[in-house]
Amino acid sequence: MLDQIRIVLVNTSHTGNMGSAARAMKTMGLTQLVLVDPQAQPDEEAVALAAGASDILARARIVPTLDEAIADCGLVIGTSARSRTLSWPMLDPREAGEKLVAEGMEHPVALVFGRERTGLTNDELQKCHFHVAIPANPEYSSLNLAMAVQTLCYEVRMRWLEVQNQEPEDERVEYPSAQQLEGFYQHLEQTLQKTGFIADDHPGHVMSKLRRLFNRARPEAVELNILRGILTSVQKSRAQD
Repeated sequence: MLDQIRIVLVNTSHTGNMGSAARAMKTMGLTQLVLVDPQAQPDEEAVALAAGASDILARARIVPTLDEAIADCGLVIGTSARSRTLSWPMLDPREAGEKLVAEGMEHPVALVFGRERTGLTNDELQKCHFHVAIPANPEYSSLNLAMAVQTLCYEVRMRWLEVQNQEPEDERVEYPSAQQLEGFYQHLEQTLQKTGFIADDHPGHVMSKLRRLFNRARPEAVELNILRGILTSVQKSRAQD
């Protein structure tokens, strides 16, 4: 199941951080590393700091966009400080570990880390179902990338160890992938523009709030299909007017 949990590093600038993150992952049993548009390719420094986890680096997938990294994931959790202009469903590290393990039994899931200095952008964070913040000392909350990866991977492992002897749940919930959700958001935006509910040139604010609403609601795959059917019906009705 742990191979369903993907660690995604976005636009990493220091190759040593890639190696240190790989080491943090391997100590906790995680193997799936994805590098999104890294500023440099893994090099000798990355291998040195991986300290025996160079196999994680060698198998790392490098992709140009976050969308590609999370396309097939049914759950995406992004790391973030709490001080954001747009509030979002927040988890603490333990809750994040619980969700990643629970849903990792059903489909790929992703834990996304941002740039060393600036983290994830608001647009990137809006692609996540939840945000997770590490409750560090507010007087000195400076965690480097590898420390953050280690902390959250530890919570994943602790939860994974807990569930080893538990009976599996009888009923499984199928959630849409990130790619399917993005398709729904595009469909929703197009429909709202055609009805005049949002302006073509300024859809951002309303769509951000709608993304937050649906990410919080977590519609199941069947429910998302119903919503898209409703949107299609509205579009057909407008075309006939």
